[in-house]
Amino acid sequence: MNKIHSVCCALLFALCAPCAAHAESADMVREQCAGCHSIEKPDYAAAGVIERGARKAPPLHYAGNKFRAEWLEEWLQEPERIRPAGVVPAAHVKPSADGDLIDPASFTEHPALSADDAKSVTQFLMTLRPFDERIAAQTYQPGAIALRMGQMNFGKFKGCNGCHRDAPAEGGVSGPELYTAWKRLQPAFMASVIADPLAWDAHTIMPSAGLNDNEVHKLVNYLKALQEPQP
Repeated sequence: MNKIHSVCCALLFALCAPCAAHAESADMVREQCAGCHSIEKPDYAAAGVIERGARKAPPLHYAGNKFRAEWLEEWLQEPERIRPAGVVPAAHVKPSADGDLIDPASFTEHPALSADDAKSVTQFLMTLRPFDERIAAQTYQPGAIALRMGQMNFGKFKGCNGCHRDAPAEGGVSGPELYTAWKRLQPAFMASVIADPLAWDAHTIMPSAGLNDNEVHKLVNYLKALQEPQP
């Protein structure tokens, strides 16, 4: 009886341990992250546009549909700013004689996590996948594009550089930099959000450009090319 009891206890522990670890990670995220990030989808209709201006950090309620896990775990240990002017640019830009300048003193630095905490937080965030069907519906497949042609399409033809940087210190600052996008974001997410940004965030400041699949795929392939070694 004791042997059977011991085996049952061991089996029960093995089954419950992942659940306990998940609950612990969830508590950590709610305690350390939810003060700035939305972990659950906001009620956009009830909050109105005031929700956008009140944000302290990007939403995370669809993190599992958005990020590459390996990048996220590394970034949480050594965070670097991805959005040059923050999630609400107007709060971090001040006028000057030389035009609008980003005020570094207006930012709060993201805390760096230990390796263990970064792994736990990442594992939990990757379970936040409310848009699996939207990701599965994407038809994007990685392809090649000449870097110069991709650059012209990104800037001159599509105007993406008005808000985004495709190289350090080159391009706009109101959106996240995109020269590391392929490394940090899932390809299907990039294609989906370019095609229909409002479907992901009802209060996004990113406009819908009405691009067809081919145009969307060219842009994603350019972001891919930016991470590849150049001859």
